[in-house]
Amino acid sequence: MHRTIRPTLISLLAVFLMACSTTNPPHPGNKSPTVSEFRLSNFAKTEIDRIAEIHQQETLGHLRVLMEKLYRRNPKEWKKSGNNSLENAVARVFDLPHDWNFQELKGKKGIDSLYLTFQENYQNDRVLAFITGLATMVLAAYNDKTDFFILDDLDPQKLYNSARNVEIAVWKLGNTRDSKGELFLLSNDIDGPIRNLSFEREFGKIIGEQDIMARIVAERNNRSIVRIVQSLATAIFLPI
Repeated sequence: MHRTIRPTLISLLAVFLMACSTTNPPHPGNKSPTVSEFRLSNFAKTEIDRIAEIHQQETLGHLRVLMEKLYRRNPKEWKKSGNNSLENAVARVFDLPHDWNFQELKGKKGIDSLYLTFQENYQNDRVLAFITGLATMVLAAYNDKTDFFILDDLDPQKLYNSARNVEIAVWKLGNTRDSKGELFLLSNDIDGPIRNLSFEREFGKIIGEQDIMARIVAERNNRSIVRIVQSLATAIFLPI
């Protein structure tokens, strides 16, 4: 009897020690790790919780790529915040602690931050306003959480609305112009000798992530989603 109990106890102890050796979760802006770390808190997670975390991490990862690409197309923007390089400007948002409060944005987040991007009298970093607006809107759709557990309850309508808002933001990015007829920010390039639609692909991934997550949550909780159809040219951002 003792021979069978002892190996079992050793095995359980090993599992417990592995669970206790936790590390801090990755910053919300980082790409999700290729191998999930085993943490004690994972015992309180369902498969849907893990899926939600992965979708959120991937979405924020796409936003990081988009921020870098927008800065490359609009290099004067990252200099407005006093950054000494494009890389530092991106790292400031996705690698350093800030709770998404930036002095240039005067505390604005979500839709309010997105609107700053397209205000002609706004003199600060428009890329920062645009990406912060999208990122905090996505986080709001996840109830401003980055860790999810069994009792957490996501709203599929918020996730669906955030996907539609990304579509609206993309349209505004490519079509809203200042009084001189110039775009506030350059993104896709379809007029040059080489068509650059890489921005469109990244935005498409974000929209897909949010739509899929909305459907998963709706089916899990047996909820319906009110589907809204708007003309992008006259569309308004939906509440989150």
